[in-house]
Amino acid sequence: MIEPVEVCDINDPRVEVFRDVRDRDLRGRQGIFMAESEMVVQRLLRTPERLHSLLLSPAKYVRLAPDLKDLSVDCPVYVADLKIMESIAGFHIHRGVLAAGWRPIEQDLVFDRLLDRLPADGPCTVLAASGINNSDNIGGLFRTAAALGVEEMLLDGRCCDPLYRKAIRVSMGHVLSVPWVVEGDLPGALRRLQEFGFRITAAESGPRSCGLGDQPKGGRRVVVVGAEGHGLDEDVLDVCDEIVEIPMSRGVPSLNVVVAAGIVLAAVREEAC
Repeated sequence: MIEPVEVCDINDPRVEVFRDVRDRDLRGRQGIFMAESEMVVQRLLRTPERLHSLLLSPAKYVRLAPDLKDLSVDCPVYVADLKIMESIAGFHIHRGVLAAGWRPIEQDLVFDRLLDRLPADGPCTVLAASGINNSDNIGGLFRTAAALGVEEMLLDGRCCDPLYRKAIRVSMGHVLSVPWVVEGDLPGALRRLQEFGFRITAAESGPRSCGLGDQPKGGRRVVVVGAEGHGLDEDVLDVCDEIVEIPMSRGVPSLNVVVAAGIVLAAVREEAC
């Protein structure tokens, strides 16, 4: 197992990537994303080639030691007292775990990569998201997708970055396990998926909607969800094979997008199993 490197100086240049984490969350990092919490880092360690480096408290190093045994020497593990960690990162790190990982290159996030990974036939579920610019919701959608057997995530260009630190944390690290791509032309992407035998189901309330229980079940399906309030654009709805509405109590116009996605995906999965 790789030996840890003790950090005693907050100005140590070796941990520069972990400096001023919150500010860099806003400004971005060149090819790097930041993850935190023990559970998220354990998931990231399943693909160690994605790791750039780790910064751990002594207690967390001991806890994570069994998971670090296959880590490459190219990924340094720094250990520092919590107060030093907090001074470097610029915020209170009560979990004692920070990981810097390599972002996927742009070519790996194009829509054609999703098409390349699709099974030639048989049941398959894709979750498409439009205009989801809240990191909690993006993270929640990935966690829901992982729980309900979604093979791929398709995000339009207005969605926020899934590799934002808070989105990764809310997803419980599933942003790192569910494959995803970004496509600016969502209607065009949905038409391509129809050519691959997918039925497109939008979750949206309105006069064009049918009941959730009335839709065809199972098979190859894309479930499309939009931002709360604005919902899905007409050009997206026009592509869909059906628009489904979740029945709700009088006076409650909508659900959180993560909850709505979970309900629709569960209905699809129930028949597909």
